[in-house]
Parts: sequence; structure tokens; C-alpha cells
Amino acid sequence: MFTYPKTYDVIVVGAGHAGIEAAMAASRLGCETLMLTQNADTIGQMSCNPAVGGLAKGHIVREIDALGGFMGLNTDATAIQCRMLNSNKGASVRAPRSQCDKKAYQFRAKAACERQPHLDLKQGNALRIGEEQGRAAFVETDFGLRFRGAAIVITTGTFLRGLLHVGLQSRPGGRMGDAQSTLSGSLAELGFEIGRFKTGTPCRLNGRTIDFTRCEIQNGDEPPPGFSFMPESLESTPDDIFTLNTYRDGMFHVEQIPCWITHTNARTHAVIRANLDKSPLFSGRIEGVGPRYCPSIEDKVVKFAEKESHQLFLEPEGRHTGEFYVNGVSTSLPFEVQYAFIRSVQGLENAEIMRAGYAVEYDYCPPTQLYATLETKRVENLFFAGQINGTSGYEEAAAQGLVAGANAALKLLGRPSLILSRSEAYIGVLIDDLVTKGTAEPYRMFTSRAEYRLLLRQDNADLRLTPLGHGLGLVDPARAEKVASRQAALAELEIWAAGVRVEGVPLTQWLKRAETSFRGLDQGVRNRFADSVWDIFETDLKYAGYIRRQHDAVEKARLSEGKLLPASLDYSAISGLRFEARQKLSEIRPATFGQAGRISGITPADLALLGVWMGRNRNA
Repeated sequence: MFTYPKTYDVIVVGAGHAGIEAAMAASRLGCETLMLTQNADTIGQMSCNPAVGGLAKGHIVREIDALGGFMGLNTDATAIQCRMLNSNKGASVRAPRSQCDKKAYQFRAKAACERQPHLDLKQGNALRIGEEQGRAAFVETDFGLRFRGAAIVITTGTFLRGLLHVGLQSRPGGRMGDAQSTLSGSLAELGFEIGRFKTGTPCRLNGRTIDFTRCEIQNGDEPPPGFSFMPESLESTPDDIFTLNTYRDGMFHVEQIPCWITHTNARTHAVIRANLDKSPLFSGRIEGVGPRYCPSIEDKVVKFAEKESHQLFLEPEGRHTGEFYVNGVSTSLPFEVQYAFIRSVQGLENAEIMRAGYAVEYDYCPPTQLYATLETKRVENLFFAGQINGTSGYEEAAAQGLVAGANAALKLLGRPSLILSRSEAYIGVLIDDLVTKGTAEPYRMFTSRAEYRLLLRQDNADLRLTPLGHGLGLVDPARAEKVASRQAALAELEIWAAGVRVEGVPLTQWLKRAETSFRGLDQGVRNRFADSVWDIFETDLKYAGYIRRQHDAVEKARLSEGKLLPASLDYSAISGLRFEARQKLSEIRPATFGQAGRISGITPADLALLGVWMGRNRNA
């Protein structure tokens, strides 16, 4: 075993979306960081749909960006279509989504990691995590190389004992064309509980063989909505050949490519039903639990038998390829069955499959084994992020990566941890759900999971989170100054609006007049506010009553969150507490009464008993 001469502060195992954010966050904080990946040519690979954002996911990406993260800006730089979903609905459920050029996103991510100060890239398949005196200490690869580090972040995606399925054939792999990782064996030796999940991906088609005249066109929005609150930084990378889009003349510019819509039909469904015996999902070959909210086409046909058709989106994979992603037909049926049902769809009668759809099973570690910092409870200075924690999606993975990488570095630097509450960010909701409730299926974020979603809008993520990120050292001064100026402009706008408010005029009517007056201001004056600040001001005013109620609810919840529970509390010593409550409280070890109340199966009676016991035993 050869020990690499350089000792790192933070080692990140994996270079997907979680790994990139983890490594970037740790290195931005000044820690010497190593990113270790099986294949240095697939850093930032978009293994499934080359799209970022969507409902709730778009909120997460804007929060990542507000904290100085990478995903939002990389998406803007490589987007080929941009849309604001639910633009005709309430402000809390509007969300940006962008289709990306898959290869440009990946290559630009690799280039950014290579240029990042304090970050080294190494290729190697992690085989073993070593601990010393209960702390993570080193990573060993399958070629006998040992890297030492003070903290380790595991971001292995679907690679842990990954098994690929097409029909009744299967083979090891983390994704098609890449090897699996056997690191879960080492994690099991360290005492971690291991579970099994599965996910899938659709087939890809040759665009030259699609009849788009028989499909419905779906164009992007103009002007294109971006993710990053710092789009002007795209101006400063003229040497970056992978940046497709620019920011000039005060605007974000994208040469957009259309997507297309078609539908399955009765013939499609008949082909699928006739071949369910060849599906590994229905034949029992797949053991792992799949995502409820992203089902395979086989699942849709069986579970929604009354539906005559399902919508399919034909989405281009890049500006320099004719490959199309067929959103809506995730499948693991044999190739010949995929060929038959694809050709039953309108517009796809002559379509050629370039890559077959497939399912992948993989190991994960139930996330109740983690603290809110994403540090493991069993091994100090070992952090987990991404699909290893039972989540699905690039966005959820990237958010966890940022939090885990930041907290690994912050702990080594002796600074306060990055812990976001449910009232501060969707990222806070995500992590609290995982570490408090766990997940019995691949976890996906939805706006409905956030009880304070009117406060957690995508348009105000920078106002909510950038000052916090700057205080921790994650955010650079330029971003912090921009947010400070936006906050000042919003305050100034509120004063201006109060001066022109007309009593007795209905709010909606007054807002129309006020906006007209605002747009008519001298350009120099208006530039101090910026149109985006007006939009925030208008939303806050329209929903003022509801926002006030949510702030009241946050304050009420803060009381229970302020009641701390000792980490060493022996729940078995609390007489009268139900066995299930003792078991779950001992397993999760909640940090506060509020978190204890969110544990599945913990009743108000359990909390009352716990409160009485704590009152009598203040030194417990």
C-alpha cells in the first residue's frame, strides 16, 4: 500500500453533482481538498435527463447559487432551453427549469474543478474507508493507493454495488458504460446499515429519425429565466470554450432549442402489457425500491390502467448532437420491446434507438444515521451526501454535497456549522426530512413538503441565504455586496411605494398604477431598484397577510426548536415512555424538541412525558 505524500484536509469520494458541490465548498473555505473519482472524464456527468430545476428542485438550485454554489451558474452557462414553470400560478410554486447541453455541462464542470484553488483531482476507485480512534482517516483505492485526510465526504451516487438491468439480463455497473463500486462493503464493516434502492432512465433516440411535424412544439421562455443571481460573471470567462451563453447589455442571452411533445396510446400500452413477464421489475429480479414520483412506463401502464395515453417530452441532449431524451418512458424492458413500443408512438414511427433505457439497483445508507450537518453518527468526520442518503435527482444531491462539504471544512476550521432550518430553505426541509424521518423510497423534493413555502420562494433565495453564506466564508464579497444593494433597494422601494399609496383603492388596481409609475421613473433611479426587486416587492405586498401568518408559525416553531435535547440522553431511563418512542428517539437522537416531534411515530403524549422528565432532570 502506497500512501500519497500529500495529506488533505477534506477528501471527496465521487465527482457527480454532490461531489462537485462538496469539493467546491470545502476548497472555497480554504481547505486542501481532494476529489477522488472512478473516471476523471465523467466529472459532472448528467446520467439521466440533461435538465436542471423544476418544481421545488428549481428552488433548491437557486439556494445553492445563493450560498455560492456551482450548479446554477453552470446550468446558465450551458442551457439550451429555459422556462419558468407555473408562471401563471402562485409565487410560491413558480420554478425555473433549464434543458442543458449535456457534454458542455460536463466539460465545463471538469474545467472549473481543475481551475479551483485548493482542489486536486485524482482518478481511482475507492475500495475502503479507514478510521483511526473513531475518526475518518484515509481512503484506499483498488490499486493499492492510500490518501489521508482529516475529513471524508462520500458522494457515490448509484455506484454502490450498482447492478444494471435490461430485460432479464443484468450486469454490474453504476451507470451504463461505468463500473460499480464495492465501497458499501467497507461501510458495512464500519457498522453502517445498508439498504437497496433502484432507479431508471429512458431510451435515447436519433433526432434524424423523428417526425417532428407530428409532434407539438414546446419553446423556451423569452427572455430566458436563469438560475444564478450572478449572471454577469458569465462575462468574465471568454477563455471558457464550454460556456455557450453570455451576459451582455444587462441581459442573459441563450440561443434556445425547442423541445417537443407527443403521447403514448393504446397500442403502446398493449405492447408493454404483453411483455411484462420480461420486465425485471415485474419478474422479481429487482429487489430495490423505486421512486414513487418518477415511475417507469411499465409502472404507469399497470398502476394507471384507466389512462389511454401518457405525455412524452422529446428533449435534445445538446447543441452538437442529434440525440434526444424521451422524458416519460423510463424503462428496463428488453431492447426489442422498447423498439416496438417506441415505434407505436405518433412521430416516432421510424425512430431509431441510440441507447436503450435501463434500470439500476444500488446500495444506500438510511439517512437517520446522520446528524443535520450530514456527518455520520457512527464515525466522526465522515460525511454522506447525495443518493447514498436515499435521495433522487441532481438538485437534491448537489444541495447535500454543498452542505456536507462546507460542514466538513467548517468543522476542521473550528467555525459554526451550516445548518439550515425548515423556515430558511428548501435545503433545510430536505435534510431535516432525511435525518429525522428517513426515507423508504428514493426521496424527491416537492413544494408540498415545505410548510413555509411562501417564505421560501425561488426569487428571494439570495436575500434569505447569501448573508448567511458570506458570514461562513462560502460567499465572495462581490456576491454579498450585490445582495446588500438589493436589500437596500427593496427597502427604498417600500418607502417610495408607501409615499404613493392611495387609500381606498383596491390593492390589485393600485399595484397596476404603481408599477406603471415605477416603470416610468428616470432610468437611473429605476436601475437602483431593478425589475426583479419590484417583483419581490409586489409578491410580498400581495401575500402580506399569508406571509405574516407564516412568520408567526415560524416563531411558534422556534420555541420548540430552542429546547435542546442532550446528545447523550438515555431514553431507556425515562419511565413511562413507550417502547417504540424509546427505540426511535435513541436511533435518531434528535437535537431539539421540535425535531423529536417530527419523528414518525412520536406522539404529543411522548413529547409531554419527555418534557416533564427533562424538567425534573435538568442536568441529564
